[in-house]
Amino acid sequence: MTDSASRLAGPVRVVGAGLLGASVGLGLRARGVDVLLADASPAHLRLAADYGAGRPDDGAVEPALIVVAVPPDLVSRVVAEELAAHPAAVVTDVASVKGQPLAELVESGVDLSRYVGSHPLAGRERGGPSAARADLFIGRPWVVAARPENARASVNLVEALILDLGATPVEMAADDHDAAVALVSHTPQIVSSLMAKRLAASTDAALGLAGQGVRDVTRIAGSEPELWVQILGANAPAIVSILRAYRDDLDRVLAALDDVDATGARRTLAEEIAGGNLGVSRLPGKHGQDKRFSSLVVMVDDRPGELARLLAELGELDVNLEDLRLEHSPGAAFGLAEIAVLPEVWQRTVDDLTDRGWRIAG
Repeated sequence: MTDSASRLAGPVRVVGAGLLGASVGLGLRARGVDVLLADASPAHLRLAADYGAGRPDDGAVEPALIVVAVPPDLVSRVVAEELAAHPAAVVTDVASVKGQPLAELVESGVDLSRYVGSHPLAGRERGGPSAARADLFIGRPWVVAARPENARASVNLVEALILDLGATPVEMAADDHDAAVALVSHTPQIVSSLMAKRLAASTDAALGLAGQGVRDVTRIAGSEPELWVQILGANAPAIVSILRAYRDDLDRVLAALDDVDATGARRTLAEEIAGGNLGVSRLPGKHGQDKRFSSLVVMVDDRPGELARLLAELGELDVNLEDLRLEHSPGAAFGLAEIAVLPEVWQRTVDDLTDRGWRIAG
């Protein structure tokens, strides 16, 4: 029985029971929506069902909506198969590239009036149904690549799915989407992986000095190579354009570092770093705002309950926590909690925490 809070009446068929597909299923089942699961791997299907992401589709009922969550190189084929097999259903997919699957579908001559491509900007470093989470999409943007031939009712059904899962629908053309994710997702994956590759041949002594900077840069470098080969290949032109500009920036930095005493070398380095300041300042922060916050670093003893005590005392001090990052200090019995607060409460927060016995780094 469908939860009264759900916008979807169901049933919803999910094809592909990996991380995204199983997470869609878990999120919809939490709202009482009937979810029908299908996967080429019987083991994946059984595991996703055991986790509560839905029930194996036995064909007894027809779905109103179909979510295709298969690897990028299979999307166009599976979408075409689902459109043919379920002539009354709206079909969407969650692939991270929209242009190539759409072009393949158009070339095949399939009637695409019931196909509305989409892409949730959400994921994890691990894959498979065991990594799925019902809250994976909460607060995340979810692109809807609607086209003129789509009936508004079809688009509304996909947006209902997105809203039921707690995400925010963002309508965007397929080409615009691919250019955007090349910049904010695909190129960062390459940069992160190449930087992490430098660590493989490093000494243990050097790695023992690693702080939050290198961890931030390489956080996504543990991603699955096979999946990313497909993603990068499907969006190659947009990624290449960004990487060439990035290469030009690196060439300028290399030239400056080759002779730091040359006229203009230090200015070049300063301008490249300042360009990064400008770029990062444009990233939306909390609630999608561009507002900047001030940070303080609190030394937290490595004992059970200490971090919880810090957060509780911030609440008692009426300080709203805008962001939080944790870093462990190698060889030390404490960690560092970097807390972001509004600039106008920064000094009061430092003073009040110090009065309560907390040590503020720096």
